[in-house]
Amino acid sequence: MGDVEQAVAALRAGQPVILPMDTVYGLCATPYREEPVARIYRLKGRPESIPSALLCSDLETLFECVPELRGRAGVYARALLPGPYTLVFQNPARRYRWLNGDVRETIGVRVPVLDGASCEVMEQVGAVAATSANRHKGLEPRRLEDVPREIREGCAAEIDAGELPGTPSTVIDLTGPEPRIIREGAAPADEALARLAAVPV
Repeated sequence: MGDVEQAVAALRAGQPVILPMDTVYGLCATPYREEPVARIYRLKGRPESIPSALLCSDLETLFECVPELRGRAGVYARALLPGPYTLVFQNPARRYRWLNGDVRETIGVRVPVLDGASCEVMEQVGAVAATSANRHKGLEPRRLEDVPREIREGCAAEIDAGELPGTPSTVIDLTGPEPRIIREGAAPADEALARLAAVPV
């Protein structure tokens, strides 16, 4: 079984995997059930109060996972995704509550720009819950060997794509009347805000 097949099988079985993203190496699980997500939280040592992102293979899959984003929120999503952004939207149906930490009425979503094996995995599974593959508050993993040994040993599959950019996504809160930058990361915040300002609403 190749790396892609092994990762797909592990995700479908509810096991954690390590996937290279367009930013850093990610610790991933199927987002559709609570226990697999809880496993990656335990592996990382991440408090359950902190949200994680829903990563989708493409925008249409994102809108299937969170249908409420098809309106105005979807226009904003199309302005920035795919790309190195995590966008936080209102989540009125409280979908994927095990991803959303203490704030169940919002959800963070990503559509990364992928190629190679990670792209193949995402095309087959559609969506994953993801957080960076480091211990809580540890350094973001630029290379697979930067991922802590206990995390790698706790995963059922991993894919090595060499060295990645190493900067996490830029996080933008779109739940209020104006976009708010939560974290500036791989993409310049000013560029993102300019693209959002140009969106017809």
